[in-house]
Order: sequence, then structure tokens, then C-alpha cells
Amino acid sequence: MASPSAGARPYDVVLIGATGFTGALTAAVLAERAGAAGTRWALAGRNRDKLAALAQRLGADVPLLHADVEQPATLRELAESTRVVATTVGPYIRYGEPLVAACAAAGSDYADLTGEPEFVDLMYVRHHATALERGARLVHSCGFDSIPHDLGALFTVQQLPEGQPLTVRGYVRAGARFSGGTLDSALTAFSHVRSSARAAAARRKAEGRPEGRRVHGERGLPAHVGGAVGWALPLPTIDPQVVLRSARALDRYGPDFTYGHYAAMRRLPTAVAAGVALPSLVLAAQLKPVRSFLTGRLGSGEGPSERTREKSWFAVRFEGSAADGTRVTTEVAGGDPGYTETSKMLAESALCLAHDDLPDRAGQLTTAVAMGDALRERLEAAGIAFRVLARVSPGDAGYAPGA
Repeated sequence: MASPSAGARPYDVVLIGATGFTGALTAAVLAERAGAAGTRWALAGRNRDKLAALAQRLGADVPLLHADVEQPATLRELAESTRVVATTVGPYIRYGEPLVAACAAAGSDYADLTGEPEFVDLMYVRHHATALERGARLVHSCGFDSIPHDLGALFTVQQLPEGQPLTVRGYVRAGARFSGGTLDSALTAFSHVRSSARAAAARRKAEGRPEGRRVHGERGLPAHVGGAVGWALPLPTIDPQVVLRSARALDRYGPDFTYGHYAAMRRLPTAVAAGVALPSLVLAAQLKPVRSFLTGRLGSGEGPSERTREKSWFAVRFEGSAADGTRVTTEVAGGDPGYTETSKMLAESALCLAHDDLPDRAGQLTTAVAMGDALRERLEAAGIAFRVLARVSPGDAGYAPGA
């Protein structure tokens, strides 16, 4: 399905948005990794002087390309020059569509960091068909939203027997800070509740559902799970949506797949505080003066210090079970989720799309569907752990149903 001209293009990977906080971290990963892979890569943005300063700081002798998200012609030229475009320019609902459209039309692969459900749904409705026709892979959410959860759920499913009804629950725990760009994107998404619902409905109408299989999300309630999880609160982010889309696309998830997504907290007071804080933030996002005030508290392009990032961490624990009684516990874990690890995830996603032997698929795809094990192996090599903590089957000695 690849574009006929893709192999003749001057670049394998172009990163746009490199002068932002997360973009600069992603550029640093590419500067380290691209040379070893023989990757022809470039930096793109509006301000050549800032790009040049970044390249000099990284010691990267790479082309600097002009691209402005508010000038579609520059994006079309950019997309036609490369096999893969990676972008950190958000909020994506505000700035992202022209680049998606350009990549779809040019048959170029695309990777971003969005956690905005409305944007992802609208891009499917408007550009999936073109991308499918031209052989482009449009892969959203290639950072902490939503790679650990998407690939982690796939990894968990792969430890369970095939052809059976499966249930997987993901429990997210993290200790980290976030940047101004992330806050802006989150508040923008929270303020678009009605338009998000309309976009989701339009996507459901256009996409349909798999025949002969059931895939559904778990409508969980706050509860004390115990053990290593503690208190579990339903986490209504884009992550469970991505996992369920992967499950609809891949038969390996079985004839009947259920996924639940939760924040895990060890102490009840922390869980109560989180249960109050999220609805309060959603409510605050509906008021433009409050949104502006909150966004202004941490400017776009700012983020946690290197020292803070070094102390940050994440761990996503998955509990999976099959109809025959097989149970498995897995974990995806790493360092600073929002920036250090997210920059690795985006850079490795771009390199994976550019170089690895991947399934012959096109259109809007999840990371599990587009890259799957190839990307997981890259991330493991980069220091992000995917591990099986426990697995029990009915035939095992000492097996106890439901234990």
C-alpha cells in the first residue's frame, strides 16, 4: 500500500515542532538514534533561527525545513518530501488537521502525541479514506497517551489463550509533572464536551463494528481492588478508546473482549482528592477566563526540569483473564512519562514506521495495529519495560479459580 514515490523522497523522518519542550526532547532522541539507523532526517518549523540553535545544541548536522501549521502549502511540500512526519504541535484540534490532510494526500506516514479524542475522531471521518487510498498510515497518540496502554493491553492478550473471551483491566500509577502545552491540550479537550460527542457519533457511523466479535469497555466504579493496586478510579482518557479500537481491528483479542481502564492509588484520601479534582478541572475548562488563567500559569514550551524528570516514573499494571480460567498479570513501566519517555515513544514510532517490516495496512491506525511487536521491541531496547509478573492456568499445581 505504500505510496509509489515514498522510496524516492529525500527524507525518511521529519520532526515538526522541535523547538517546543517535548519537541526538543524528541529531537535529542532522534539525534542519538537516527545516525545509527542510517536515517535521513530533518527538523521543520516556522523559525529557522530557533531550529538552527537547537541543531547546534544537539550537535546534529541536519536539514532545517520551513513548515508553518497555519500555511497549508508548506505542509504539503513537507509531506511530499518525507516518508514519515512526526509532530509535537498541539493542541491538535487547533493546529493539527492541515498536517494530517497533507500526509494523507501525499501517502506519507504520520505520528503525533495527541490525547484529544475529538481530534482523532474528526481525522478519521475526514481523512481515513484518503489515507487508505494513498497508503498513508495515520497513527495518533504515540506518547504516554497511549502507547503503554495500547501495547501493554496487546502484550497482555498475547499471554492469554487464543479464541476465548478475554477481560483485561489496566491500572495506571505515575509520579510526574506536566508542561504548559499538556495543560493547554487537556483544557482544550475538556472544553469541547459537546463537539467531542458529535465527532464520536460521526465516527461510529462511518466506522462500524467488527462482525462476529464483541468488543466493549467496562463501566467500572471506584473500588478498592487491594493487593498492588489499592484504590481504582475509572480513568476517562483517550487510552481505553485506543485499546478498544485495536481490539476491534485485531482478531487476536478474541471473540468477546472487555477492557477497563483505571487510575490506581494506594491511599483513600488521595483517591478521594483525585475524584474531586478531575470533575472540577472539567468544569473549570468550560469557562474561557478560567481556562486562560490556568494555561497562563504554565506557559507553552515550559516543562519540568531535568532533575524533576529524573525522579519521575510510571507503571501500568494489567490484569488479564480468559474464559478457561487462565489469569495473567503484566506491567509496562518506565521513567518520566510525559516527556522523557514520551519523546522516546514518538521518536521510536517514527523510526519504526520508516524502517521496520510492518503489516501491510493503511488509514488511521493505532500503534498496536500499525506497529505492534516491532514498536514494543524498540521501546524495550530504549529502557521501557514490558514484563509478565504472574501467569496461572487451570492445569497448574495449586491453581485456585478466582484467586
